[in-house]
Amino acid sequence: MQEQDRAKWAAAQGALQFVKDGMTVGLGTGSTAEKFVRLLAQKAADEHWQLSCVSTSKAIAALAQELGLTGEFTNPSLLHVDMTFDGADETDKAGNLVKGGGGALLREKLVALASDEVTIMVDESKHVEVLGRAFKLPVEIVPFGYQRTVKRLEALGAKAVLRCRQDQLFVTDNGNYIADCDFGGIANPAELAVQLKSITGVVESGIFAGIAKRIVTGRSDGTWTVQEL
Repeated sequence: MQEQDRAKWAAAQGALQFVKDGMTVGLGTGSTAEKFVRLLAQKAADEHWQLSCVSTSKAIAALAQELGLTGEFTNPSLLHVDMTFDGADETDKAGNLVKGGGGALLREKLVALASDEVTIMVDESKHVEVLGRAFKLPVEIVPFGYQRTVKRLEALGAKAVLRCRQDQLFVTDNGNYIADCDFGGIANPAELAVQLKSITGVVESGIFAGIAKRIVTGRSDGTWTVQEL
């Protein structure tokens, strides 16, 4: 097992301690979140827990159901979620995040904002001094008139490139496109998030500012640390 993979498993294991029987649990998307879902399903089966799960993507919903977890997977009400467990592409010292590498940022944010608490699971490589330098910021945009929306993103200072997979434009679970935006660093995440949402055609950005309750960081030796925010 590679060192980063071991660290991701450690982060998922560290986050598992915050789950309690009877919770409504938000399930994030991405490689670390997938590991958490696998650990959660095993723990729930072993302890006979009664959990209700909400997924942030079709892929995670399919995995959760395959592993025996139950909940609102197709069209959740999101009236109340006790805790969401998700990964991140980057996190700064204040716990601001960049997410959306897996293309599920809109549903991830909807579920996160419906949650009493959000626990983020990362390996050490995801910690950065300034967001957006090493990882481009994903922005979900509607297909209708996307060329103009991209121009508006560029007017904010971004180098915006539409995400492609196998030589075709990537389409989210919501039927939208992802513009990966290079801002050369994001000095004020909360301010940029507001500016991006003000653009007609932008559905949501991958900036998660002030949303995380804690960051669980896994290490390659199987240990983890918890940063309460």
